[in-house]
Amino acid sequence: MSKQKTTSPAYIIILLILAGEAVFILPFVLQRIFRPTFLEVFAINNVQIGSCFSVYGTVAFFSYFFGGPLADKFKPHILMSVALMLTACGGFYLATYPSLTNLHILYGFWGFTTIFLFWAAMIKATRIWGGKDKQGIAFGFLDGGRGLVAALFGSVGLIIFSLFITKDIELTSLLERQEAFKQVIIYTSVAICIVSVLVFFFLKRLNSSEENITISKSNLTFADFKIVMKIPSVWLLMIIILCAYYAYKMTDVFSLYAKDVMGYDDIESAKVGTYLLYMRPIIGVIIGLLADRTRASLWIVIGFFLMLITSGIFASGIIDDSSTLFFILSIGTMAIGVYSARVLYFATLEESKIPIALTGTAVGFISIIGYTPDIFAGPLMGYFLDAHPGALGLQYTFGVMSIFAGVGLVAAYILYRLPKAKTLK
Repeated sequence: MSKQKTTSPAYIIILLILAGEAVFILPFVLQRIFRPTFLEVFAINNVQIGSCFSVYGTVAFFSYFFGGPLADKFKPHILMSVALMLTACGGFYLATYPSLTNLHILYGFWGFTTIFLFWAAMIKATRIWGGKDKQGIAFGFLDGGRGLVAALFGSVGLIIFSLFITKDIELTSLLERQEAFKQVIIYTSVAICIVSVLVFFFLKRLNSSEENITISKSNLTFADFKIVMKIPSVWLLMIIILCAYYAYKMTDVFSLYAKDVMGYDDIESAKVGTYLLYMRPIIGVIIGLLADRTRASLWIVIGFFLMLITSGIFASGIIDDSSTLFFILSIGTMAIGVYSARVLYFATLEESKIPIALTGTAVGFISIIGYTPDIFAGPLMGYFLDAHPGALGLQYTFGVMSIFAGVGLVAAYILYRLPKAKTLK
């Protein structure tokens, strides 16, 4: 009975990593890396792109609730492959440069494809792959690997964008930049289609180890939500993910800070976002290994502490274009804190003894509140950035982040201090 190890082959986690980030490249990663360019070619401002994320987040809010139980009913490879293909179709539409109204509709569509069909299925599949004793490394590989995938997508996208910019970017017309960025979107969409096919045919091997823990359709009732609602760590995880995810959303403005405060051009500022993504796999693996030797909740506490210190530094306004090294060290330390918390919050599901058969339901319930920054973070950041252009607006946004980091630190410490939960029957 003690031999509870996964029978899934190693390539399964590679597929989960690849799919886990590919599905979010179009809604999030492209604008994170190319934010100044994205705003320019779509002729929108920070508040307007924030409102697109709000539509995404609103659809996602309901999708978490219903998509969680869905992941306990259907095979991950089916849900994930369909989600990837539909998301890629949205990418081909994005390449036509739709109006702001249609951009809102597109982000709502992505909220459905990436969350209702995909999110809980991916988390559950990762937990199954990790077994009882390797949750830290499973989620460390997942999030760290996703960071590497995002960095690779970003690097190739940057190369493609540069190839279509035949002269100094400051001398190019808006039409030339639109054409270059269109090629980046198309390349990304084609790549996601390929990942969808790979997931459908090669993620099936996970199913053999899943059969005995999948809830039958007749057993899926509101009673499952009542079970997870009785677990104290579930409520703490809601707060932790809410605060950690808001901090993660702040990585969207790293490239903007590089341009508006440090004086970098569009390509140089995009490189800042891309380079930071390469930290994510390193942090993910290291933190995952450490968590399996200690406790995941301990490293979440450390992550929030680093976020609190560095967000306070940026909010103070002491970093400017004359302190390049301080900028690099501070933004790198913040990334360590953000990625550490992000890597591990679902690794605590095993620490909290949440039944694996209820993983999808628990993830869906936690995510309802945990990922609400998708609704309000974009408009909130956009308000400060547009109302106070330049360094001052960025100081305000980092000041708000410091509040979330402080609240997250308290919740993470309480989770760490909770007695180890007994296994639920």
